[in-house]
Amino acid sequence: MRRLLLVRHAATAATRAGAFPGDEDQLDDRALAAAAALAPALPSRCEAISSPADRCRRTAAAAGLDAATDPALAECDFGVWARRTLAEIAAEDPEGVSRWILDPHAAPHGGEPLASFAGRVGRWLDRQARRDGPAVAITHGGVVKAAVVHALGAPLEAFWRIDVSPLAITELRAHDGRWTVTSTNRPAGGPAS
Repeated sequence: MRRLLLVRHAATAATRAGAFPGDEDQLDDRALAAAAALAPALPSRCEAISSPADRCRRTAAAAGLDAATDPALAECDFGVWARRTLAEIAAEDPEGVSRWILDPHAAPHGGEPLASFAGRVGRWLDRQARRDGPAVAITHGGVVKAAVVHALGAPLEAFWRIDVSPLAITELRAHDGRWTVTSTNRPAGGPAS
């Protein structure tokens, strides 16, 4: 059985502003302190994996995890929309935003289409389902949402109906290669069970 805890990285300036993230997003002292408080909610011994993004690697380190990086856990490439809010983009290109939300193969931002992104995350999750033991993955909100959609076998449109807060824990368990969603968007307020 695989027990997988998916954790969104600590808040960045872009997260707090409701903007699409960029590679340069950094964690400030407040975010690092919040990430350190995550440690008691995680299993004491587990495999640790992180997105290659600095904000994820630093979240993992602050939580006391020695995490290996996996590029499959990278956030969606938002192209020219990085570091901008959806409201700003919608004011300039409402048709592009609509097309992006309604068509999972569209990439009006010049980045990664949602269907490609979700496929990447789904393939990673399928590999994880064949593994045993507990694991913690420090990643991004989009990755967690795509993983939940894949685990449930839900249509990709469900992606837009899932919230993932910074440092929230989403727990999945794999039995015989199939996932069960145990909890979503759980604040890291207590010790791991």
